[in-house]
Amino acid sequence: MSMAERQAVGGGAVRMPQRRNRRRLRQNIPYFILFTPIIVYFLLFKYAPMGGLVIAFKDYNFADGVFGSPWVGLGQFETLFSNPQTLRIIRNTFVLSVLALLIGFPFPILLAVLLNEVGRVWFKRGVQTLVYLPHFLSWVIVSGIVITIFSIEGVINNLFADWLGWSPIQFLYSEGSWLALFIGSGIWKGAGWGAIIYLAALSSIDPSLYESASIDGANKWKQIRHITLPGIAPTIVIVFILSVGNVMEVGFDQVYTLQNSAVFGISEVISTYTYKIGLQSLQFSLTSAMGLFESLIGLVLVLITNTIARRYGQGLW
Repeated sequence: MSMAERQAVGGGAVRMPQRRNRRRLRQNIPYFILFTPIIVYFLLFKYAPMGGLVIAFKDYNFADGVFGSPWVGLGQFETLFSNPQTLRIIRNTFVLSVLALLIGFPFPILLAVLLNEVGRVWFKRGVQTLVYLPHFLSWVIVSGIVITIFSIEGVINNLFADWLGWSPIQFLYSEGSWLALFIGSGIWKGAGWGAIIYLAALSSIDPSLYESASIDGANKWKQIRHITLPGIAPTIVIVFILSVGNVMEVGFDQVYTLQNSAVFGISEVISTYTYKIGLQSLQFSLTSAMGLFESLIGLVLVLITNTIARRYGQGLW
């Protein structure tokens, strides 16, 4: 074969993948069009606001604006971390988030597995409706329910006083009991909704695996242990990695509506600090520095968790 022929064959081989790529691109144009609003949303409301992080390195004021305010470098971070209160706020945020994650994370999995084992469709749908309902209630309503039940003059204390003659228990004014109510209310509100993704993962498991295991004599517990949990393990890992990324983000609504002066030592977190110092006291640069620090910690935690998961073949990327 001559040089010209070899070049012609080689050029044809190069053009073939290009043609396939162009054809695949044309076939996927409708999907790209459908995806365009999502791209625009993330660009406008997720990526564009990142430019405002420059406030963390400036002494921001309304008159000069974001880019005209005087530059102070790391001055805001020095002010932030020289305040002893800052370390307590970071500690509280980390403690509340980690406890909520470690205690609350298994509940949606457990709920999904239990619902998957229910044979009667009407009962399963009824339970699903009941456990999904709290997700659609705002934290103002949920916190109002918690306060109504556990306050000094609440339902629980009235029952104890009437039936047992006990003196009122300060559930909401003791750090230990407040922490338990904080975690418990979060589980009650989010477990049902969180179980949806695991129920979807369970539907992809081949039913013949359960039939084969049953024929071999495996009981329900062994089927769950050796078929169900391994079948949804990739989903569990992905959700866990994403949850770890939010460790430093305690929900403002839940904390603020349950918070009171008696438990500030455990309930004052980054989100409430940002609201009080940033919005009420107008110290935008200081709270922007805190927000940037919070985001960096979340990024580092996600990278570490994903690296560990990849060693077991379950990484997010």
